[in-house]
Amino acid sequence: MILGIRLTKIWVDADMLALKAEICDGRSLFTNQVYVANKQLADTVLGLDRFKGQVHGGLFNLRFGEFGPEYAGGALDIRMHFRKHASLYIRVLAQSEFSNLHERELASDATLHLVSEPVLLDNFVLQLRLLSAGSSGQAELEAIEWN
Repeated sequence: MILGIRLTKIWVDADMLALKAEICDGRSLFTNQVYVANKQLADTVLGLDRFKGQVHGGLFNLRFGEFGPEYAGGALDIRMHFRKHASLYIRVLAQSEFSNLHERELASDATLHLVSEPVLLDNFVLQLRLLSAGSSGQAELEAIEWN
């Protein structure tokens, strides 16, 4: 697994697709599955395309799925923020699907922090556009080492 975020298409139909999300910060790896409407994915690509030019303090929230036991599948909330020297700071909140354990609904949760760069975001937007169009099965937002 690369350092960063990898979204891999599991299945797709006329309205939705299921994505396997893998997030690796170099210390931890969290994997879950999220459901995304095709239109939401296309809108996300358009939003990221606008955001990638806001290297002096821009913010973007990418959210796939919903958190909580009331919803099917897992959830992914990626907050991107351009900071000094055009570094892209990323906070990822992820939650697995809920399952029943001894009459309790439980899910695994993770918060991971990453740092990336504008050119790596450009690559991700291109790959996500291809994924949305059905021309590719995967998109990766590569991160860089930070201390």
